[in-house]
Amino acid sequence: MSIATIVTVLAALWVGFSAFSLLRHADWVVKPLMEYGVPRKLWPWLGAAKAAGAVGLLVGLFVPLIGIAAGVALVLYFAVAVVTVLRARSYSTVVFPLLYMGPVIAALVLGYIA
Repeated sequence: MSIATIVTVLAALWVGFSAFSLLRHADWVVKPLMEYGVPRKLWPWLGAAKAAGAVGLLVGLFVPLIGIAAGVALVLYFAVAVVTVLRARSYSTVVFPLLYMGPVIAALVLGYIA
């Protein structure tokens, strides 16, 4: 098993955990969303987008174009999350979306190199 595969699986699990936490309305996820002003009606869609991205990363191990599309979409998702956090002036929590974006970027780069 290659490093790119391991990183991709770990990134998918990490993003999948984030999706699961949002869809389950975990306190530590939804409280900040309320503080950032993210409407509650968007939460299921945001969770579904993350879940689809995680699945797309895994499918990308077999169909590379799907993995690339999922990775790019997740990077854009988390970039918008960073902007949302910054607009809410919650500078101490801006690291959290970056912690999810980092492994996705690593998976994309390693998949490109491999």
